[in-house]
Amino acid sequence: MVSTTFNNLPAAKKARIEAALLQEFSDYSLAQAQVARIVVQAQIARGAFYKYFTDLTDAYQYLYRQAMTAIHRNVSRDNTPHEYMLQVQQFTERTANSQYYQLIKRHVTQNEALLPDTTRSAMPANIPSSVWAAAILIHATIKQILTDPSSETQALQRLEQVLTVLHTV
Repeated sequence: MVSTTFNNLPAAKKARIEAALLQEFSDYSLAQAQVARIVVQAQIARGAFYKYFTDLTDAYQYLYRQAMTAIHRNVSRDNTPHEYMLQVQQFTERTANSQYYQLIKRHVTQNEALLPDTTRSAMPANIPSSVWAAAILIHATIKQILTDPSSETQALQRLEQVLTVLHTV
């Protein structure tokens, strides 16, 4: 977990570190990322990195949470097919137009599987089956769109058809 020391850094220094993290985790998978490159780009000592973050995974998770917070702003919690479609379209559009595009693309294609089970966002066991199924399909559709943007129209059409069927169940 990111330290209080990091959270209390001056804004300019914190932004420099976040920029270095974004560069590293956008260019390299979590397995290939290196603290050495981050500290050089951020202009901080290696010891400072470990004062701010437990390890690379901690730094990655911090940055990914920042990205998700930025991308998921103003997301509706309505579970209708129309709202789900709007959420997917907004998410993919915001991602494509953000500084986090490469980070999020790398996350869904490489890094998600490298994170410990305890750190992945788990869905509550008591959610309705249709909501669970919709979440799985939405995430698969987002992954498809991020890895193959030319498939967006077809993927969204197929998702909308399935969500409509799920909504009637």
